[in-house]
Amino acid sequence: MGNVTHPVADVAAAAAFYRDGLGIETKFVDGDRYAALDAGGTTLALAAPEEDLAERVAASFKVPDVTAALHAIEHAGGRVVRPVEQGAHEIRAVAADPWGNIFVVYGPR
Repeated sequence: MGNVTHPVADVAAAAAFYRDGLGIETKFVDGDRYAALDAGGTTLALAAPEEDLAERVAASFKVPDVTAALHAIEHAGGRVVRPVEQGAHEIRAVAADPWGNIFVVYGPR
């Protein structure tokens, strides 16, 4: 698993909350759009509305080839919720498992 994404309205305030409240250190910040925090082996991603792909808390899985992963997901009974798009730092898409659980798949450009 690459990360778990929490949608937030204010990335800086959310990063401060998790830092001050839980002692989670910041790994990466992209302005007011996105922050990655070190949550002990898993990244807690804080996403502003323009970076919130799933519109809810969602696991994100890093894959070597997003398009190939989507084909495999569909073949296994899942579905594509949001097609492949170019993000600020990666290629990404949103999928769902056969039970409707939403997750993000992302990989290198």
